[in-house]
Amino acid sequence: MSAAAPPARIDRWLDRIEAVLPAPSAWAFALRIWLAMMLALYAAFWLQLESASSAAVTVAILAQPKRGQALSKAFYRFAGTLIGAALAILLVAAFGQDRVLLLVSFTLWLAICVFVANFLQDTRAYGAMLSGYTVAIIAVANIDTPQNVFESAISRVAAIALGIVCITFINDALASPSTWRSLRASLSNALTGTTAFAHACLTKGDPGPEAALRQIGTIAPLRADANAIAGEFDDGPQRAAGARSAIAALYAVAARARTVAIAVRWRGGTTPAIEEARAICAGLTGGSGRPDAAAIAEARGRLCALLRAAALREEPDLDEVVALQRALDLARALDFARDGFGSLSEGYRPLRRVHLPTHHDAALALRAAARIALAFGLTCLLFVFAGWPATSFALVQVAATGALSSLNPDPKKFANGVFLGMALASATAGVTLFLVLAGGQGFPLLAIAMAPVIFAACFLALRPATFGVGFILLVFFPVLVAPANPQVYDLQVFLQNALLVLISSGILWLTVRLVLPVSPERARLYAFESARRDLRDALVGEGGDATTRTSFNSDRLYQYAQANTGAEPVRRRRLELAFAIAHLEASAARAHAQLRALWPDRRLRAAATQARTVLAEGPVDAIPAAARDLLRAARGGDGETVLGAARAASDLAAAARVMERHRRFLRRLGLRGL
Repeated sequence: MSAAAPPARIDRWLDRIEAVLPAPSAWAFALRIWLAMMLALYAAFWLQLESASSAAVTVAILAQPKRGQALSKAFYRFAGTLIGAALAILLVAAFGQDRVLLLVSFTLWLAICVFVANFLQDTRAYGAMLSGYTVAIIAVANIDTPQNVFESAISRVAAIALGIVCITFINDALASPSTWRSLRASLSNALTGTTAFAHACLTKGDPGPEAALRQIGTIAPLRADANAIAGEFDDGPQRAAGARSAIAALYAVAARARTVAIAVRWRGGTTPAIEEARAICAGLTGGSGRPDAAAIAEARGRLCALLRAAALREEPDLDEVVALQRALDLARALDFARDGFGSLSEGYRPLRRVHLPTHHDAALALRAAARIALAFGLTCLLFVFAGWPATSFALVQVAATGALSSLNPDPKKFANGVFLGMALASATAGVTLFLVLAGGQGFPLLAIAMAPVIFAACFLALRPATFGVGFILLVFFPVLVAPANPQVYDLQVFLQNALLVLISSGILWLTVRLVLPVSPERARLYAFESARRDLRDALVGEGGDATTRTSFNSDRLYQYAQANTGAEPVRRRRLELAFAIAHLEASAARAHAQLRALWPDRRLRAAATQARTVLAEGPVDAIPAAARDLLRAARGGDGETVLGAARAASDLAAAARVMERHRRFLRRLGLRGL
């Protein structure tokens, strides 16, 4: 035993060292970013651009471990810069002689950009936000020299274009990892996990909202990469469409499998038809969870036959109809998931093109816009009345960091990262300039001196816990070093700039805590209010595209869970109610959509109209009767008519069950007919 102890201790120490040391992929990523930054700087010096450091900063901002992410961000960065540069020229032309009006107009523009960015997704949001603070970099930075604004705008656009070209070239030359490959692996894992979740629902019963939320949490992060792969290949748009279709299908698989189990619980037991349907779906989701097209087609055919038989009974069992319809929906969703994954892998056109809408709260977006406007305005007053030199430099930093924080899911955590990152950037820039370079000139010396900090910043940025610190260090280190040809060594200017960036980070830290903060309680209130409005619209037939409701509601649930704090029983009850609202909204939206499709059939017109009226106005106790009347009216029609009526009846019955189960809560939301 004593002889085995030293090797065991050595193994533990080796494990700890491996956990701390960056992986080879991290070293490769840092090397690519360093080479791209140096190439951008060298080209900017050679072209004699006014703001050569902007090219290096562009590379730092576009530093992404995957090629597709960098390309997507680069496109929207360039577009946002063009819009911001054009508006900067326009504002200076209009208010160049009046600083107050110039600052007020910029503050309004920045608030508008932040508000719009909160309603966009991923790199599109970044582009909208960038078009806001680009005006600060061009117009506010030249507030004392308006005659230089046009040249500054041209120089910045050129530097950013140069930075984009350099990082794209380096990523291609050094074979940067493809977003497509990592997404394919992640989607494969999500497909396996979701089919296993569905199999457990079918064989063991509903696992509850918390388990469903965990499954949603494995699917939701895939959306960003799905949008980023479009520019990686010639057939990238088709692969991206396939990925989106598969992600939407995975949301549906998880939801439909739960509803099958819930419908059995509603009924208090099963029937032979339900047992057969569960066995069919369990066969599709069991084993590898990768059924082929032929197996899914055969399963769908049998499920359609079971559903038609249940719908044509003299006294239809609505809970049975719900279970069979959701089993059929599950098989269809599995088919879309299979097809979408194949489209992502092989690049063919998927069976459908869907959007993955995300939830955005207008109230939160408005508060974010008001927060950045108030913070920038108060900072202007502070520096102007204090008579601080180089005020424009500090205002640019406040605008940039404030805009970046407005899109972060946790602004307070991001502000902490900004403060630490600014402190590190100031310290490392000072050491690099005055101790390492120490007045030296020459590009090779500059490249070698900047390498350690760039590598360290990349390593920090790749870790989720230190991403904010690493990102700020990577971006603001070249800002403070301000590479030039020849290099300038002015200790007073450097200390002044370092102090200003620290003050700007302190202002951001205070802003996110004191200016219109959003507590978890307020975030939950906004989410519930948004869900209530959407639910009321869905109940009266104005719920929008019914096919996207599951994806939209899944995203809203995923966001809501991040603000669901408190004691565990309270969190569980809130989550149950949130899932109930999502289930009711999706059922109502699908029911109205299907009833509208049935309305042209004269045999079904009266029953469809009555069902829509009862669903919109109540009473809830009359909804099951309206669903049965619809099924009776469909007798004698062809198979598709019966299936259409069964689909509408299943959604009507599901909506009625949810309203009965949560009647008191829904009354507090102000819904009629309860």
